[in-house]
Amino acid sequence: MRDLFVLGGSSHPNLTRSICRNLTIDQAFVDSKKFSNGETSIEIQDSVREKDVFIIQSGCGHVNDNFLELLIMIAACKTASAKRVTAVLPLFPYSRQPDVPHAASLTGAPSVSTKKDKYTFESAPGTPRPLSRGESEAEGPVSPTPSSANSSQQTETLLSKATMNNVKQPVPTRVNTKIPSYTPTSIVTNSAATNLPCVDVYGKTESGYKQWIAQNGTLIANLLTTAGADRCITMDLHDPQFQGFFNIPVDNLYSKPLLKHYIIDYIPNYSDCVIVSPDSGGAKRATSIADALGCSFALIHKERRAKVANTPPSTNATNTGLHSVQNSLVATTMLVGDVKDRVCVLVDDLVDSSYTITRAAKLLKDQGAKYVYALVTHGIFSGDAINRINKSAVDKLIVTNSVPQNDNIGVLGDKLEVLDISRILAESIRRIHNGESVSMLFDHGW
Repeated sequence: MRDLFVLGGSSHPNLTRSICRNLTIDQAFVDSKKFSNGETSIEIQDSVREKDVFIIQSGCGHVNDNFLELLIMIAACKTASAKRVTAVLPLFPYSRQPDVPHAASLTGAPSVSTKKDKYTFESAPGTPRPLSRGESEAEGPVSPTPSSANSSQQTETLLSKATMNNVKQPVPTRVNTKIPSYTPTSIVTNSAATNLPCVDVYGKTESGYKQWIAQNGTLIANLLTTAGADRCITMDLHDPQFQGFFNIPVDNLYSKPLLKHYIIDYIPNYSDCVIVSPDSGGAKRATSIADALGCSFALIHKERRAKVANTPPSTNATNTGLHSVQNSLVATTMLVGDVKDRVCVLVDDLVDSSYTITRAAKLLKDQGAKYVYALVTHGIFSGDAINRINKSAVDKLIVTNSVPQNDNIGVLGDKLEVLDISRILAESIRRIHNGESVSMLFDHGW
């Protein structure tokens, strides 16, 4: 094709070669070097003056180095008078960040890759039992009874005394048969100037204020546009609203056609299988595939909440804990749907630490599922994810080659299957270069 140049970064060279082979063009040569201090040096060997340049770089591996390399390549092409520069990121970096400050290790992937011999794949602790009538207030609220008149009088007496002493006490919404023995303490009105508040696992203080979080989406979009990118192509963003951070066109391609064709071609009696979403965030993605195939749908609801302490929050000014996490994180899972003696297909956009998908597979097997497929767009597999999946209840794992999977195939063997997305990306590049519509790829693929 005329005036079309495809450059490739160092993150996924095999995907760049496959895209160029589908476009029947030669890959432009880029000389990428690193100095002894770790700085990146980029040299474009071919002339890109007045050319339509597409740069392939996936957000995997050493994410920060690869992203900085992409920015330098974009800036180099713009400096060399390229007509248009399009960044092609099959896996978009920083599109998925935990929204919990000071506790990224609770939601992100583990920083170590220690392999274990045995995994439980259980959520800790289990689902709590329903509360019964007559339990103490420490265990749960109790409905008021007619015999609680004396308790009401005692409560009013405590409230009146607290008002006289100018001590703010919480007003109970429900009256219990047993009044907790709270001892009023002295309150310093300007304690915020000398005492830093404690935050829980959700980053909230006792007053409910949430700490500020760096909005990395805005930063990444600004870096790409400032470097000179005129357009961006990606696939299966973790949050489609991420496109709103950009002031340039963003084409978010879908892997739905690929996954749908795999289910039809390689799963026997696919019409009887159950499409399962491992969490509520991917329900829309799973239901769209289930509706297109006419299959049943099931949902695994995962709830993360802070375990509130039984004691009231301290208002003593002598408490000088610096951003201490005083509450623990509780996770429970439950299945909504019937999977007994059925083939289940877990559908998700990415697998990072693999905790969600392996726990979901165990839950499905415990509920009587006969076979468990896992269809995932981006297989990041950080930490000991590969070892967990190898020992989990997942019978077959299907991912795309948006991230290099050569090393993972050597470990999982026949349990892992890789789908090629180079044809979809190549067709989107050809259509954008020729000024054609890309929307057809959203529903039909290529």
